[in-house]
Amino acid sequence: MGEWVEVAGPDGAFKAYVARPDGTPKGAVVVVQEIFGVNAVMRGKADWLAREGFLAVAPDLFWRIKPGIDLTDQSDAEWQEAFGYMNALDKNASVTDVQATLQWARSQGVSKAGVMGYCMGGYIAFLAACRTDSDATVAYHGGGIHTALGEAGGIKKPLMLHNPMKDGFIPVEALNTIRETLKSNPLVTVHEYAEQDHAFTREGGKHYDADATKIADARTVAFFEASLA
Repeated sequence: MGEWVEVAGPDGAFKAYVARPDGTPKGAVVVVQEIFGVNAVMRGKADWLAREGFLAVAPDLFWRIKPGIDLTDQSDAEWQEAFGYMNALDKNASVTDVQATLQWARSQGVSKAGVMGYCMGGYIAFLAACRTDSDATVAYHGGGIHTALGEAGGIKKPLMLHNPMKDGFIPVEALNTIRETLKSNPLVTVHEYAEQDHAFTREGGKHYDADATKIADARTVAFFEASLA
């Protein structure tokens, strides 16, 4: 269903996985990876958005470290390798890459393009909502968002957060701070999932919950249809 393309960014060119819908896209969505690279799970997220009618583009944000990283969450060795890449990643440069990918997406004949990120990618998506011209942004269980709330004044377009309240990586105090800080902004919608843990939407993952994922994903599709179509 998908293909790899090259995106020209200000610091150099990088690869991105693209999934195209049948017919004219409703809009475009930049899919921001977890710490495992643009792996089968992330390509699957792009394919899902394409089935929903969107042009989906997943840039390889690890390209400055090592292009083409493709790990799973199924072994401790892969987790440790992935954490190493996450810690080495220049998150500010990644936001620049997201902006370049938004520009590429709009060159494909769509007028509006948004961003959707997971875990580490959820944090980068939040930064993109604050710093880029994303038309609508979604962050699933984004780790570190509470540390970037000082940038929330930059949110000028719709933003949706999916926060599991039993997240093993994000303290509930941080999630409460996110809700309370952003609740006065009418552009921001925060959905909380009382019984879910981190990465509850990662197919095949330890905390995957199909029912909760179905609810969250339906909210995301409706959100993008309202904001991008």
